[in-house]
Amino acid sequence: MNEALQDKLLLLMREAHSRAEATDWFRVGLGLVYLAGLMTKETIDFKKVDRAFNRFIYHTLGKGHSIASVLQFMSGEKVMPTVQSARFQDAFGRHCPEVPAESIPFLLELNLGVAKNISGLDPSGPLADWVAQRKAAQGL
Repeated sequence: MNEALQDKLLLLMREAHSRAEATDWFRVGLGLVYLAGLMTKETIDFKKVDRAFNRFIYHTLGKGHSIASVLQFMSGEKVMPTVQSARFQDAFGRHCPEVPAESIPFLLELNLGVAKNISGLDPSGPLADWVAQRKAAQGL
């Protein structure tokens, strides 16, 4: 997690219209960047990566927030207003172009898969439906 990436996520957050929306946009933007960073052939030192993300999250949102809570938020229904927001999609595309818009459904599906492995429950609901619709629209 470098300083340039942190600045991009803070700029994304500032484009939201309210404090609650800014927090949600930050969580989703950061989660997408985190998940996209996992798509590498290189060995990942998760302790080091998570420590850097957790430090940034703590300094931005405060106590009680972590990369685990961000990913948990991204696997639930509360993420829907953000992922469906054209304003978020536009702002995220401008500030975080290293995460292509067409990869967002895949990244959210990856996160749902991890949540399934942890909970043992099949992902269902609005987010799973949204991911399926997006993938169908992309022809995947």
